[in-house]
Amino acid sequence: MNQPQDKPPIGPTEPGDLPLVKAPDSIWMSIEATLDAKPEPRRIGMFRWQWVAASLAVIGVLAWYPMRPKAPAWRVSTLEGSPSVTKIKVGDWLQTDASSRARITVGDIGTVDVEPNTRVRLVAASPTEHRLTLARGEISATVNAPPRLFLVDTPASTAVDLGCAYKIKTDESGDGVLRVTSGWVSLEWKGRESLVPAGADCRTRSRTGPGTPYFADAPEALQNALAAFDFRGGGRDALGTVLNQARVRDTLTLWHLLSRVDAADRVRVFNRIVELIPLPSGVSREKALQLDPATLKSWREELAWKW
Repeated sequence: MNQPQDKPPIGPTEPGDLPLVKAPDSIWMSIEATLDAKPEPRRIGMFRWQWVAASLAVIGVLAWYPMRPKAPAWRVSTLEGSPSVTKIKVGDWLQTDASSRARITVGDIGTVDVEPNTRVRLVAASPTEHRLTLARGEISATVNAPPRLFLVDTPASTAVDLGCAYKIKTDESGDGVLRVTSGWVSLEWKGRESLVPAGADCRTRSRTGPGTPYFADAPEALQNALAAFDFRGGGRDALGTVLNQARVRDTLTLWHLLSRVDAADRVRVFNRIVELIPLPSGVSREKALQLDPATLKSWREELAWKW
């Protein structure tokens, strides 16, 4: 593995590498001489006070720089091969070759396994946000943290952790797939959102973002028709195949499609959902067809018992 950098570092790269530097005696002597000098015309006096202020600022920087807080870093350990780094800081890239695998310890909330031929960057490491960018390749994340604390950006989506474990892979254009093994992940891109529970997959495509989630054990005909609908302009024919092939737990897919079809097809999707699982009390047909956010959320929570 190697760790590419946009520019080679010049001089020390670690905060602790710089020694504590004492301000030169000449600076202090110049300041004292300026303070003891007799008053001069206003312009000269203003210039000297500006020079004194600048000198004090230099002294402050010299004193602060060696003692400034170190940037957060995440530990990197070897799974296969010989990684060239043992930690990454914000802004650093980690890259694996064809025979290397590594594990990143995500602060104190989890781990990310980096598969071969993968390039990943640490973007943020703070108490309110832990974020990676997956430029290409595959990673497996296991996170135990409050929702929306850990995020992974890809060229076509952002995977937002809702307390889960998952695998995500992508090529440089953004074509890829997410597979959730526990919990939930929200795939988000330009206002489009796909909620993916354990056992489900969701494809991503460049210029389109996340597709519609589906369970990994869904009928092959449903999966193929869904891909055609999401990314190849399959239209009503592809939608009809999805509706015909859907099982009870495939209401996950149908619930997402409600907001991704036109008004006429929305009625078809709604009717198929209630054929599979009767409409629960408190969920209004009218409001569901109007895509009322509170109604759709309540309905999803009821349907999820079957997912």
